[in-house]
This record gives sequence, C-alpha cells and structure tokens, in this order.
Amino acid sequence: MATLNSKTSNSSSSKKRSFLEGQRLAKLKSYEKQAKRKKIKLEELTVFTQQLAAMLGAGLPLVGALEALEEQTESPVFQIIIRNVKNEVSAGRSFSDACGDYPRAFPNLFVSMVSAGEASGSLAEILDKTSSYFEETVKLAKQVKGALVYPAVVIGLAIILVNVLLVFVIPVFAEMFNDFGAELPKPTQFLISLSDFLSSYIIFIILGLIGTVIGVKRFCATPKGRVVKDNFISKLPVIGELSCKVSLSRFCRTYAILMRSGVPILRTLEIVSTASGNTFVERACKNISKHISAGGQVSEVVAEDPYFPSMIKHMSRAGEQTGNVDGMLVKVADFYDAEVETLVGALTSLMEPLLITFLGVVIGGIVMAMFLPIFQLSNVVG
Repeated sequence: MATLNSKTSNSSSSKKRSFLEGQRLAKLKSYEKQAKRKKIKLEELTVFTQQLAAMLGAGLPLVGALEALEEQTESPVFQIIIRNVKNEVSAGRSFSDACGDYPRAFPNLFVSMVSAGEASGSLAEILDKTSSYFEETVKLAKQVKGALVYPAVVIGLAIILVNVLLVFVIPVFAEMFNDFGAELPKPTQFLISLSDFLSSYIIFIILGLIGTVIGVKRFCATPKGRVVKDNFISKLPVIGELSCKVSLSRFCRTYAILMRSGVPILRTLEIVSTASGNTFVERACKNISKHISAGGQVSEVVAEDPYFPSMIKHMSRAGEQTGNVDGMLVKVADFYDAEVETLVGALTSLMEPLLITFLGVVIGGIVMAMFLPIFQLSNVVG
C-alpha cells in the first residue's frame, strides 16, 4: 500500500514538474516573440548603458559584461535581447551590428555611438557619454510629464465627477422638481435637459469619443498628421513654448554628442532627425544635409530657419569659427534645459489656481443650478 502511494505521489510530482516546465517554455517563447517588437523603456536602457560602461571601464570583457547584465536585468524581454546580443558577439559579430537587430530596444543613436566607439577603440568612454545623454533626456521628459500629468488627472476626475452628477444625481432632483408643477429656472432646466441627453446617449457618446481618439492618433501617425499636430502644438500659449524648447534642447544635445563621438555629420543629422520627434527639426536636418553636401555650413541653414532662435544661430556660427561646434551646442542644450525647468515650475504654479477656479466654476455652477428652485421655492410652488 505504501509502495502504491509512493508511486502515485511520484507520478503526481512528475506531472506537476512537466506542467511547470511547459509553462516556463511557453513564457520563454512568448518573450522571444516580443523581443523584436517590444520597445524597451529609455530608463532601462540608461541603466544598461551605465552599467556596461562601468564594467568595460573596469577592464571586463564585453561578453562577460553582457553575461553579467543578462543575469541582473529584471525585464525578461530585455534579458532575452541581451542574451541574444551576447551570443552574436561571441560568434564574432560586432556589438553594434548585433544591437542593430533590435531597433525597438537599441535606437539608432545608441547603435551609431557603439559603432563609433568600436572604430575608435574607446567603447567604454563612448558608452559613458551615451548614458549621460540618456540621463539628461530622461530627466527632461520627466519634468515635462510631471507638469502635464497633474492637470490632466484633475481635469479627468472633474469630467468623471460631472458625468456622475449628470447621469445619476440630477435625475433624482428632476423627479422632485416635476412635482412642483411650475416652470423651473432656465439654468436648472438646461441642466436637466443635458442630464436626459447624457442618460439616453451615454453609450454612443463614449463610443464616439473612443473612435475620435483612435482616429486622431492614427492621423497624427501619418506624415501630414504629424505636421498638423506640431503646428497646432507650437501655437498653444505655454505648451507651444515648452515643446519648442524641449525639441531645441534635444536637437543640440544629440547633435553635439554624436559629433563629439566621431559619427559622420550626415549620419549625425539623420539620427538627430529621427530622434527629434518634431517635424520642424526634421525639416531643418534635411536642409542642413543638402547644404553640407553642397559644401555649406550648419549655421547658414539655421540662420534662415525661423524655428531656430538667434541664440542657436550665433552659437553655432561661433562654434564653426573656433572649431568647437559640439561644445557650443552642449552649452545651448544646458541653457534650454534650465529654461524648461523654469517654465515647468511656472506652469505648475499657474495650473493650481486655474484648476481650482475651473473646478469651482463647474461644480459650483451645477450645485447652484440644482438648488436654485429650492431657493425660489415660494415662487416655483406658487
């Protein structure tokens, strides 16, 4: 009997192990499929680049450094990407070529910097510069997002609250007011009509909003849509200035670090155009490429482009005269980063009273409209 129980237990344990192993293999296959198409966050890539630069600087071989990073990376998809890159490097491929197989994980800027580092024999130094660039980019993005998230959350909660009042609370008041048998004040009547409309068509309104958002996102993904979006954003009062300064800072810093690392200028402009995410900068990069191919200079194109302020024009010209364009543009990028930080702080300070006023007017207006008949109860009932 004991032997039978032991066999049954072993069989059950074996099935459990087989099931768990099957699940593990299924997960691995899923991660393998995601490796080519999943975008790796810039924060993860920044940490990877910092650690790889530190290990290479300490004298650790590239394959050994990648093996160590594979073990300590938390993201399973990124772990598989690092493992595949390590295997390719072990098989004799260059690190930059292996990274180029995963464009969603390693952007063009990273691949070009690695290629320049391999060609010059200073990969650790180049990766250290790249990690510093990524750090500044992440910091700038967090500042901008931090300024926009707060008002977006407050406005979103206000919209939800107003809809709850209109759909669920106001109908209760409407039934009570119907018993008065008299004409209600116009603000109250408008609110009740709006509540009836929302209650009847709320599903269609939600579907319409979802369809509109999807349609706008798809349109903005097209070349024409990106131009329209950037033109619209550039004309907004404070957001337009913020977007412009962020784009200019990214342009200057990306251009400077690529040139400083020895990347050819035409390749640099191609990467800057891709990394900018702004159609004004992309147009400028194309014009600069054509002008340089014809023997011109960067400052000549920048001076004629209205999107670039006079500071960049003068600094780029001074950099060309002294042979220190990258150093000048880094200073310009630092200046615009400081400007963005100041603007974000001012925007956050300005948003708080505006949002409080907005909420007070909207919520207070609804409450006043609903209690107006009660304040005028004697006239309404009479």
